[in-house]
Amino acid sequence: MSGFSGDEVEELLAEQVGYYRAAAPEYFSHSLPFSGQDELTAALDAFRPTGDVLELACGPGTWTGRLLRHARTLTAVDASPEMIAIAEERVGPGRVRFVHADLFRWRPDRRYDVVFFGFWLSHVPPERFASFWATVADCLAPGGRVFFVDDGHRTDEELVEGADSTTIERRLNDGSTYRIVKVPIEPAGLERRLAELGWDIEVHPAAGPFLWGAGTRAHG
Repeated sequence: MSGFSGDEVEELLAEQVGYYRAAAPEYFSHSLPFSGQDELTAALDAFRPTGDVLELACGPGTWTGRLLRHARTLTAVDASPEMIAIAEERVGPGRVRFVHADLFRWRPDRRYDVVFFGFWLSHVPPERFASFWATVADCLAPGGRVFFVDDGHRTDEELVEGADSTTIERRLNDGSTYRIVKVPIEPAGLERRLAELGWDIEVHPAAGPFLWGAGTRAHG
């Protein structure tokens, strides 16, 4: 996506939101056919996301229930009301404060002990990487921690603009297609980029295409 204008990035992000809104009813039928997700869950439980927790891009609540096992309070933000409705049904009413908002425009109204996002970072355009992490920093209380999980999986069929592009095409069960962002993440490279932005985060490869990261703002 290098070289995209601001308007082109906005158009792509709007299409990405449209994809996840349309995909909500069939989201779980598109789960990745790989082992390794148990390793991510174990890493999150070992991290212990306690205190006041913020989940960004909660989707249909894949991780929301797991966060509730540790959190004192949980706020979850997503751009798709359809996904939020599924998440709320899964965890039960009143247990989570759900916020419907575009993460690239949303700003926090308070600070949190932990910020979590699952399978979201690879959908952040390179042009918005630094500003997204600035938002994460604004969400954290002093000494706050970050934990994320993701994957680098992209199929040959999705790479309609070639392997060097961070834009892919996803197809729904009805045959409709959407362009979305999917950045291939390499753990060591991601660690270096985050260090340049003032983060002390370790990124760990997991089984299959999965990875997880945890850390804080760098001291000083």
